[in-house]
Amino acid sequence: MSADLRIEGTPIEGLLLVHLPLHGDARGWFKEHWHRSKMTALGLPDFKPVQQNVSFNADRGTTRGLHAEPWDKYVSVVNGSAFGAWVDLREGASFGTLFTAELRPDTAVFVPRGVANGFQTLEADTNYSYLVNDHWSPNAEYALVNLADPALSIQWPIPLDDATISEKDRLHPELREITPVPPKKTAVLGSDGQLGRAIRVQLGATHIDYLTRDDLDLTDSHAIERHDWSGVGAIINAAAYTAVDGAETHDGRRHAWQINSTAVRDLARVCIQHDITLVHISTDYVFDGEELEHPEGESLSPLNNYGASKAAGELAASLVPKHYILRTSWVVGDGNNFVRTMAKLARDGVEASVIADQYGRLTFAEDLAGVIQSLLSGRQPWGVYNVTSGGPLRTWYEIATEVYSLLGVDPSMVSPITAADYAAQRRAVAPHAERPRYSGLPMDELQRLGIAPSHEDAHLRRYLKGLHD
Repeated sequence: MSADLRIEGTPIEGLLLVHLPLHGDARGWFKEHWHRSKMTALGLPDFKPVQQNVSFNADRGTTRGLHAEPWDKYVSVVNGSAFGAWVDLREGASFGTLFTAELRPDTAVFVPRGVANGFQTLEADTNYSYLVNDHWSPNAEYALVNLADPALSIQWPIPLDDATISEKDRLHPELREITPVPPKKTAVLGSDGQLGRAIRVQLGATHIDYLTRDDLDLTDSHAIERHDWSGVGAIINAAAYTAVDGAETHDGRRHAWQINSTAVRDLARVCIQHDITLVHISTDYVFDGEELEHPEGESLSPLNNYGASKAAGELAASLVPKHYILRTSWVVGDGNNFVRTMAKLARDGVEASVIADQYGRLTFAEDLAGVIQSLLSGRQPWGVYNVTSGGPLRTWYEIATEVYSLLGVDPSMVSPITAADYAAQRRAVAPHAERPRYSGLPMDELQRLGIAPSHEDAHLRRYLKGLHD
């Protein structure tokens, strides 16, 4: 009866008309109202409906108000016909853009969050079905606009004075009175750590919730489940248990697994349920360090409890359809870290023995935060990305001597020591975890996207200058 499945754009970004084939004969017709794989292949967003509703309208001219809902919506007329009007109420230059179209059984429409939609039936006994990707809630907040707003001048086929309209819909505010619908928020977990502070500087405060341990206890699965995730579009999980040696103790091991794996499992469930993007920060310690470089596709092979807990967290995060797993190493930011420790020793004129047979790259938290912003804002392909600062592999000893030199202190005050000798000294007083020898993380996937973090040497100079200032 009608042509092949086709999706058509509109003047409102994200609002899509879907032309549905009707297959009919003397008995009537049949259509595929919703077909996820076919429609996403043609450009519809990866829409995951969780609720279906049906609206029946007995009289011609029944007009339902312009409501912008806090979820995405897919609408199709089942029988009859309707005139649809959509108004963009989202923040941005397109606020107030209007689009209208007639809907029949062979036409559906995908309505993104924040776009107001209203319908007027053109025939008696018209009903339509709509799918939404979040459950209705009494706490849901809607943006509303008046059907008769003169600024919109919607050409309703049946004059509103002759239409059936609820009193509530007649009293909706005009466009000039409406606060635009903000985009979904980003929730940052671990916002009090080195990376969390860098993210705060990089991303600012607009539409972002920075959550500390006091705001959300990641050791409490029920607290994660009960947290209000409505209106959240992305979670950046910068929280972690990072006491590598502490994870070798009974209590530390349990805490490492709670934060680094069990909590990630709980967050993954939340993201799957609410269609949230998960940005999860991982580590070079998920590898055994036997190879010089560890590309994104290498199999996990942790050496110690910390690395094992982070590897388990990666596996949980990878179950989220929209995920970025960022593996990083030797993080340097606003907080306790190796470079800050060496700088203090250098300024105090203290000699230091530093491991000279473990190789890796520093990752400045500012670079890592910048990559996160690039991935989220650019809607880049989901998956695993290695992220460090640029430059050759170096040992802890080489970095330490560089710090002393840059601060004008004799680098010969730093003496090399093997990892085995250092471990033997440490184990004499406390548990000490085995570390990977090679922690190189080649950034092949970032390079394909044209994203290049800064060179380590230049950033090291800026970082040390910042400590001095």
